[in-house]
Amino acid sequence: MSEAPPPVIATALKGACPRCGAPSLFAGWVKFAPRCGQCGLDYAAFNVGDGPAAFLTLIVGTIIVVLSIWLELSVGPPIWVHLLLWIPLTTILVIVSLRWAKGALLALEYRNSAREGRIKEPRP
Repeated sequence: MSEAPPPVIATALKGACPRCGAPSLFAGWVKFAPRCGQCGLDYAAFNVGDGPAAFLTLIVGTIIVVLSIWLELSVGPPIWVHLLLWIPLTTILVIVSLRWAKGALLALEYRNSAREGRIKEPRP
């Protein structure tokens, strides 16, 4: 019986291999390593693509919009306060969470054996 893969959240937060749990998922801040140095899992076989960026755009964008509307309706600050507050906060949230989102999506692809779509051969 094989050992259960590490939890997706732990894999994403630690940058760990989704098969063995070794911290070998990334070769840079958000660049995947070619393969796991411990178990040899080929990370290039997974296609995370732009999924993490799309999810982050929706999630971080929603949080920032809700907070900025709340601030505007409750305090009504000048526009420069909004610019000074929301642009850096949005940038920081996206950069910090992009690594976690990419790790989570790759771990979910591994766990669910997700592969690119294939067209079924017609039955004779």
